[in-house]
Amino acid sequence: MSTRRTAHPYRDVDVIDAHAPRFNQATIGLVSLLSVVTGWWPLLGVLALQLGIGLRFGRRYCLPCLAYFELVQPRFGEGPIEDSRPPKFANQVGLAVLSGATLAHVAGLSFLGGALGLLVAGLALLAATTGLCVGCELYRIGARLRGIRRREIDRLELADVGEGLPAGELLVAFSHPLCTDCRSVEAELAAGSQPFVRIDVRDRPDLARKYGVALVPMVVRVGADGRVLQQVATG
Repeated sequence: MSTRRTAHPYRDVDVIDAHAPRFNQATIGLVSLLSVVTGWWPLLGVLALQLGIGLRFGRRYCLPCLAYFELVQPRFGEGPIEDSRPPKFANQVGLAVLSGATLAHVAGLSFLGGALGLLVAGLALLAATTGLCVGCELYRIGARLRGIRRREIDRLELADVGEGLPAGELLVAFSHPLCTDCRSVEAELAAGSQPFVRIDVRDRPDLARKYGVALVPMVVRVGADGRVLQQVATG
């Protein structure tokens, strides 16, 4: 398998190798389970501290991330590249629950601390073995609900999309050049008959914020007046 990287693990932080979160989840799940089984509850605090440091200072300070990017990925190759925001949110949820479990043990509420530790272990191992990341799904659901509530993509200003646009309807694809799903969607659009315009959210983060693009790829069908007629695809 090729070990060529399309996304730098420490610079391209808006995307991530999809296998990296699963490696991190496996580590968290196994250590949490060990803590619950053995009663070594301070391990939960160590996990919370490590998650907090990684979220605050970046992947270079996350020990499971370093292990994956420096030892595993060079040997087995890069996995699909995805938006890094859902797994980051899942880590924030994990930090909150692990912190709660640690505080419960400190307060003498061992049953509650153990239950929270077991919850983290179960969800983390589920994500690592099946790819079903509950925290990631909560982020995606929240992102869609925020977009529906604020109706941020009811209309696009055509001047934002570009000049010399074709007359009539067109598709506007918000994407990222390193995103695997984005490349697949763009290939489908290129093979179709309807004209489309690509907006790179890495180069135009201002437009991603303006139109509330919480996940990529996102494709909308736009009328000649800029009105969004349909959301065709979303990450």
